[in-house]
Amino acid sequence: MTLQVSMVPDVAETIGQAKIDRKTYLQTLLAQRSAVPASTVRGEETQVWLQVLRDRATEQVKELAIPSTKEEEWRFTDLSALLQTQFVAPPAVTVRLTDLEAWLLPEARDSRLVFVDGVYAPTLSAIGHLPAGVIVGNLPQALEQPLQNYLSKLPGAEEVFTALNTASFADTAIVWVPHNTSLEAPIHLLFVSTTGDVAALSHPRCLVIAEAGSCLALVETFVTLGEGEHLTNAVTEVWLGENAQVNHVRLQRNSLTAVHLGKTAVSQARDSRYTCIAVSLGAKLSRHNLEVFQAGEQTETTLNGLAMIGAEQVADTHSTIAFTKPYGSSYQTHKCIVSDRAHAVFNGKILVPKAAQLTNAAQVSRNLLLSPKARIDTKPQLEITADNVKCAHGATVSQLEDDEVFYLQSRGINQESARKLLVYAFAAEVIGQIAIPSLRENLSAIVRGYQA
Repeated sequence: MTLQVSMVPDVAETIGQAKIDRKTYLQTLLAQRSAVPASTVRGEETQVWLQVLRDRATEQVKELAIPSTKEEEWRFTDLSALLQTQFVAPPAVTVRLTDLEAWLLPEARDSRLVFVDGVYAPTLSAIGHLPAGVIVGNLPQALEQPLQNYLSKLPGAEEVFTALNTASFADTAIVWVPHNTSLEAPIHLLFVSTTGDVAALSHPRCLVIAEAGSCLALVETFVTLGEGEHLTNAVTEVWLGENAQVNHVRLQRNSLTAVHLGKTAVSQARDSRYTCIAVSLGAKLSRHNLEVFQAGEQTETTLNGLAMIGAEQVADTHSTIAFTKPYGSSYQTHKCIVSDRAHAVFNGKILVPKAAQLTNAAQVSRNLLLSPKARIDTKPQLEITADNVKCAHGATVSQLEDDEVFYLQSRGINQESARKLLVYAFAAEVIGQIAIPSLRENLSAIVRGYQA
């Protein structure tokens, strides 16, 4: 099913010239990568596999180019404006804890990792007592673990921006929870992008391993300090062992002058349960690729998403849930609230091959247009070859109903407050799922203050 609101104009350029320009530009981004700091690796063996990983990704990037709207996966999101900015590696910047107070979570005061422009900041992080075997830190703190079995091992590693991240990342956030271990406090990963006199580029990386029977809550927050231009290219990989549970919240709040490109890839073993709530509020252009691979039977996936944008923002969400075994289930709700001249995109795929019998999958895309010039392109997809499944999908695009606004006005609520109340009710289905009180209340306040 494809429901499209508005048409996207073609970029005025020849195919040959576009290919050359976009490939050359990608190489300029690749040239900004720095060597992995010596403090990040210990031992010759680690240096070898990490260097091999980066070199392999570098060779992949050299054969690729920045995607254009002529490609199916990018036809609603035009990156041409990106080519007009020369992004460079950011200079060293001093960040104080007081600069980050607005984004800190009291529930994670002793379980917080902060990365500034993709590099671990120990003075801004706070890790208290952890159960035996739990690792919450950066790459050097987890080198005794078999990271080479997990880092960049999920399908899709050859995608252009994922490969660029693998070739360029300088450090990695590591969360490793051993089998049958449950963490009471959420783990907060705060990725800070800084801006200044130059347009800066950073490649945050995160690896999460939840071994069999483990349970954890994870919050990723992406923010910007300053109002200059910045490109954040982030990759997160999550591995769930048998009967493991991960509750994941991903919050993108970069500045309105930033570009945010994000990838979340997830592998689920038998009986595991993965929940992701992805909220996109910031960036002038953002893209989040969320890919879940159910590698075992009786796995359960729940995806909830909310994009709330205005002005001339672009927010693009592409998701894939790939079943490979029987008895899997997935539930997905994605909502967009779009005002002014903003443009939201949702493309959700559910793949059910013949081996994935007795699958139960439901997907819905709900969208709210608050301006005549706002645009939404939504495309939920089911690709099914199994013959004994229960799958459904749907999409709606609507405006605030006049009779609903009038009803609230008849109860003594002015028109502006009535519209805000209806917008909040629309978003509350997603925000209300967040189990961390301070984060839920903060996002609720943002939605209640949204200009409807």
